[in-house]
Amino acid sequence: MTTKPFRLLLACLLLSPGAVTAEDAAPVLLIHGGAGTLRAADMSAADRAAYEAALHTALEAGWQVLAEGGTALDAVTAAILPMEDSPLFNAGRGAVFTADGHNELDASIMDGATRAAGAVGGVRWVRNPVLLARRVMEASPHVFLAGQGALAFAIDQGLELKPSEWFWTERRWQQMQRATLQGARPPGPSEGRFGTVGAVALDAGGRLAAATSTGGTTAKRYGRLGDVPVIGAGTWADGGCAVSATGDGEYFIRAAAASSLCARMALAGDSPEEAASTTLAAIRELGGLGGVIVLDGKGRASFAFTTEGMYRGRVDAGGRRIAIFAAEDSP
Repeated sequence: MTTKPFRLLLACLLLSPGAVTAEDAAPVLLIHGGAGTLRAADMSAADRAAYEAALHTALEAGWQVLAEGGTALDAVTAAILPMEDSPLFNAGRGAVFTADGHNELDASIMDGATRAAGAVGGVRWVRNPVLLARRVMEASPHVFLAGQGALAFAIDQGLELKPSEWFWTERRWQQMQRATLQGARPPGPSEGRFGTVGAVALDAGGRLAAATSTGGTTAKRYGRLGDVPVIGAGTWADGGCAVSATGDGEYFIRAAAASSLCARMALAGDSPEEAASTTLAAIRELGGLGGVIVLDGKGRASFAFTTEGMYRGRVDAGGRRIAIFAAEDSP
């Protein structure tokens, strides 16, 4: 008798990359800037305006690619870049600090049309980890590079490096100091647990792609890697579904969250909302919180999270829409 986990895995492996035709597809881009304890009362009008502007910039960058007939892969890359360069998000320039006072960056990307994927983990000094993940996918025989090896590959590929000072922000430094004072007790969501950025896109040719980037967890130790660079946990794209996740990475890994979500849609015919809800409920039972953005080959989308908010946005031919707090309707 076939077990449920095996059926989910089988469905994931058998999804057809060509399931959506060009005439079925209207381009769509979804982004997130992390989920966590976000309370409207704690956010000033100036801070909200800054986050909204950053989300709009990311949406515009990705949509320009799609509007000009570009691929979903290029669109998610373009959307991630300005969020990695913004000090507001826990990725790239605004990444959290490790317990040793460094910024160690993770990223991954996946092309749903071909199932090609690339990921990097524990990387320092690379300005845009998403570009490095993409180079791993396109210019190496590998899927996952980490640490010094990933840095050496970045240098070989001529990617831009920045000094440690470029990644430093006062807010993240203070978060690390407070987390260190707490000792072994993990910091709360407001202390930088959930600040990952991600994007999923559907292009005019019916192709899907997903990408995710993060600085990980505040005051992390021992070269810790979360779900973001683990293909199938924090990022997944195939012929019918694309997912980017943010949250308690250890639990998203244990649930194989991103690929399992897409398998539920393929196997049981769940909508993106149903599959996202089921996946996050399973993670919550394990003890984890977080969120996902999900897009299928027909442009159906879901923004789902079990926290008090998630920075999120959507752009399509109808315009651009963003939201932050749980009480606000998702785009």
